Amino acid sequence: MTKVDIISGFLGAGKTTLIKKLVNEVYQGEKIVLIENEFGEIGIDGTFMNNAGVEVTEINSGCICCSLVGDFEASLKEVLETYEPDRIIIEPSGVGKLSDVIKAVNDVHSDKLVLDNYLAVIDAKKCRLYTKNFGEFFNNQIQYASLIILSRTQDITEFQLDECLKIIRNFNPKVNIVTTPWDQLTKENIINAFSNSDDLQNELLEQLDICPECGHHHDHEHKHHHEHEHHHHDHDHEHHHHEHEHHHDCCCGHEHHHADEVFTSWGKQTPKKYSKIQLDNILKKLSTDLTYGNILRAKGYVDSDEENWWYFDLVPGEYEIRTGKADFTGRICVIGENLDQSKLETLFDEAV
Repeated sequence: MTKVDIISGFLGAGKTTLIKKLVNEVYQGEKIVLIENEFGEIGIDGTFMNNAGVEVTEINSGCICCSLVGDFEASLKEVLETYEPDRIIIEPSGVGKLSDVIKAVNDVHSDKLVLDNYLAVIDAKKCRLYTKNFGEFFNNQIQYASLIILSRTQDITEFQLDECLKIIRNFNPKVNIVTTPWDQLTKENIINAFSNSDDLQNELLEQLDICPECGHHHDHEHKHHHEHEHHHHDHDHEHHHHEHEHHHDCCCGHEHHHADEVFTSWGKQTPKKYSKIQLDNILKKLSTDLTYGNILRAKGYVDSDEENWWYFDLVPGEYEIRTGKADFTGRICVIGENLDQSKLETLFDEAV
């Protein structure tokens, strides 16, 4: 039996870093395949994970829940047949809705698959900003997570952490929330957090009209064949202030937006060499100059004028540059709202 983990999280939350920690410290000895659903044309994280010795299957042409339903099921079955892994880790797009990914996995009919964990990684520093500005996507990841793991709790005050916890509890009152900084998290801590989320998993599946016992969507005929009763009205009553979506089969329902309608991405491959000063100037502009668009995420790696390459990450208001090993060519990806692609092209091409 192959276990499936879904590790969701908004853009830049730290999903890839968490997956590395799980692979290296928690799932040691397991044969693992990572399925990535990048938003945008250029997959960056796959290179990081391949370097860590994990088999990576990338799906880059759209979101799992809509344009890729057929491809996604085919990809899962191909991974099962080709690798027979102990575990498949699915890393959805940062702007993907967790509820849709859970449904997509449950729609794959295979007696060799079992959904194990579905969690959300949340950047504790950005929680208030994202819930306010991108609630339809960000809040969905909170609402349907059986476990929430906060990143960067070491960088915030107790007041900020308390505010983040209140936001989360508003959408998912019963969820366990991991607040310990990641460098202090042990294998035992994480396994304990996973094992304490089983009861909530069943409730969340019921909210999505999925039977916890068999994984199928509820319909009238199916309900009559089950002895257990599902009290949907209880959930609706308890969570009436939430933005429920389980009446949609897909995230393209009229009442909700598809990520492609809200976010855009721009990316390129480049052999260009950059000095650290040039790259710093580029990222500073992306962080402060709104004429490039509302930049939510920039990441990639480029050749440098030194021995190692530059690897960079940007989220609203902050960025980092670090060194890493060379790849076959440089790759850049920018995600946001209302991106000015020609200005972005010029910025990276004419770096000063």
